Amino acid sequence: MLVTGGAGFLGSHLCERLVARGDDVLCVDNFYTGTKDNVAALLGLPTFELLRHDVTFPLYVEVDEIYNLACPASPIHYQRDPVQTTKTSVHGAINMLGLAKRLKARVLQASTSEVYGDPTVHPQTEDYWGNVNPLGPRACYDEGKRCAETLFFDYHRQHRLPIKVLRLFNTYGPRMHPNDGRVVSNFVVAALTGAPITVYGDGSQTRSFCYVDDVIEAMIRAMDTDESVTGPINVGNPEEIPVIGLAELVREMTGSRSPIEFRPRPADDPMQRCPDITRARGLLDWQPTVGLRRGLQATIAYFDGRLAGAAGVP
Repeated sequence: MLVTGGAGFLGSHLCERLVARGDDVLCVDNFYTGTKDNVAALLGLPTFELLRHDVTFPLYVEVDEIYNLACPASPIHYQRDPVQTTKTSVHGAINMLGLAKRLKARVLQASTSEVYGDPTVHPQTEDYWGNVNPLGPRACYDEGKRCAETLFFDYHRQHRLPIKVLRLFNTYGPRMHPNDGRVVSNFVVAALTGAPITVYGDGSQTRSFCYVDDVIEAMIRAMDTDESVTGPINVGNPEEIPVIGLAELVREMTGSRSPIEFRPRPADDPMQRCPDITRARGLLDWQPTVGLRRGLQATIAYFDGRLAGAAGVP
């Protein structure tokens, strides 16, 4: 099995799960946001191989399933080089689809709730076409992922390629990048270090947070479905929480005295984001099992350990 972006936050957890169930896994990553540390426990295992490669270039390997996760997923990272972000989504999809076509392999696209933009429908169902600003600072990611979905479904229609498309909503957990600009990592790191917790806008905008283990379970279940199941399928937690509520919860769970500071909302930041997971329940027999408090406990423990290590504390 091939996992692109396999040394990243999501990819490394997926590689672990696949290796644990006995699969041979080829992990491909260009280490733009991923790191070898994320897959350190797998290095040296006979069923795991790590290859440095950029998916915007063709890849010639022999595999039977492809999980395409390669693309920076946080605004700070994907806006640093927006042209390359679009290339990663579009050229990466073309190259992985071409590889899958040659091998007659199944291929799964990790898409995103960002394809819905700042939604006017709530909660978001898969048949909603979205409300995306194609010219804004987030468009390189949003439109890149939308184009990748188009390519997947055209390859399916034109070449009968077996595809799976999952739209992942806000995912969190251990191995998130500490400086990725996403609210969970931002809030946890700030709370643990005593820095101000920055909330954009008044904090009334809502998000739905899904723990990484639940998302990986959905990916594996989707790949194992019948070829008639193509997606798109929303994968996320339908329980909403206001951003200010998350900030207060993180501060409570860490025992932090960090002040909460408010700043203007960034351009195109959606006010509401919540998945309708009816399709995931029906087609994958899947729904989240890890509650927010339990997931945050594991995430806080991870960042606490990282910060202690950075400070030289044994």
